[in-house]
Amino acid sequence: MKAGNTDLNKLPAVEKLLSSEGLSPLINNYGRELVKYAIRQVLAEIRKSNAKTSVIPEVNEIISLVKNKATAVFTNSLKPVINGTGILIHTNLGRSPIGADLCNDTAEILKGYNNLEFDLETGKRGSRHAHLIDILKYLTGAEDALVVNNNAAAVMLVLRVFAKNYEVIVSRSELIEIGGSFRLPDIMAASDCKMVEIGTTNKTRLSDYEHAINEQTRLIFKTHKSNFTITGFTEEVAINELIATGKKKKVPVIYDLGSGLLHKAGLQEVADEPDVKSAVRLGADMVCFSGDKLLGGPQAGIIVGKKKYIAKLKKEQMTRALRVGKITIAYLEAACRNYLFNDHLYKRNVLFNLVNQGTDVLAKKADLLKVGFEKHLLAAEVIKDDGQFGGGTLPDVKVPSFAVVPSINCSSSKARTRIAKLINAELMKCKLPVVTILRKGKILINVLTIFDDNIEYIAETTAAVIKKCQE
Repeated sequence: MKAGNTDLNKLPAVEKLLSSEGLSPLINNYGRELVKYAIRQVLAEIRKSNAKTSVIPEVNEIISLVKNKATAVFTNSLKPVINGTGILIHTNLGRSPIGADLCNDTAEILKGYNNLEFDLETGKRGSRHAHLIDILKYLTGAEDALVVNNNAAAVMLVLRVFAKNYEVIVSRSELIEIGGSFRLPDIMAASDCKMVEIGTTNKTRLSDYEHAINEQTRLIFKTHKSNFTITGFTEEVAINELIATGKKKKVPVIYDLGSGLLHKAGLQEVADEPDVKSAVRLGADMVCFSGDKLLGGPQAGIIVGKKKYIAKLKKEQMTRALRVGKITIAYLEAACRNYLFNDHLYKRNVLFNLVNQGTDVLAKKADLLKVGFEKHLLAAEVIKDDGQFGGGTLPDVKVPSFAVVPSINCSSSKARTRIAKLINAELMKCKLPVVTILRKGKILINVLTIFDDNIEYIAETTAAVIKKCQE
């Protein structure tokens, strides 16, 4: 920021800026009121920063800031990006991709009116919860189901309904933290229940659960450690053993399977991952899981289990605050339909399709991207670079893949590191941003998570950005 005068009284007035030639095209494009709003926001920010820096920008820079502010309001903040990280379920990039098939399947339902809460047989008010029950019951084998807005909400709802002011037993090795620093103990506290920790960090035995159960116990809580592993001298209680103990002691067992694998469908990479259908078959009273991880659908928290428990959840007043809308229901129903046939799942579920590409396909994709760079007069190399599931799922599973590394010509490693950071930042500013891997002064583009129709754009855009940054 260039230093202008330091007197805030010298800041140009709103009306003066509105009448300036520099903002005339902006007013034509966005309207006078939006530009006036942007001016006031920018001037307020300058006054706030002036208290620390004692300087104000010159008029031409103020106009530039107003243009940026107005454009930010007028354009979409949420936009498509190209994921060159090799992380399949990238939480920061929207978790599992939805894909064109799901968009097409739901377009007809969502573009007009629909029967969200209307019973077409009776002509009376219906329930939005009814739309997903049949398919979720079929796919999981559960007696009933309920969908809320995310899995943390699902867990909180269950805890509050069944254990408010009472005790919930949980192993110390399962006191997980999920993204955004949300921790299970905090969710327990927010649900007004008392968490009873048992076992140690590395070992929890069935006897620990049995000794902790008393007249204040209302739930046995088991969490799948989907975003970390504990190895070595360890022991944990299998879900079937907990279920047997719960039945014996008449204490419901809730299983938090946050990763949301409905069933394995023959996918080798998830062979050791617990799935919802198996948990229900073993007799878990309630199973909670996410809709936008391994399931491959929209953000949602899904609760399946015994009818008597789900019925009580549906009557809870908090359920209304956590309910989902027509968009989530439509997308989740379409995502679930893909599980009716394995060939549909591998073809139409983007996550399963990407995982199932195979190294031959990925190698060909990498070669095409390398050739694309060379077409734009930029050398590149292909290296082996494993992808991963991400999104708090399968932390130990690597997906064999390749990355393309475009050449950055610099005289020193220090300069290369600086330019690589600049290239990485500039790629994220493109009209269609390209998110890459920045590693040891290099830009890597892992082909596991890019699509064929993105290859030419990635090559052309990245080559242009690299040449610009090296000038």
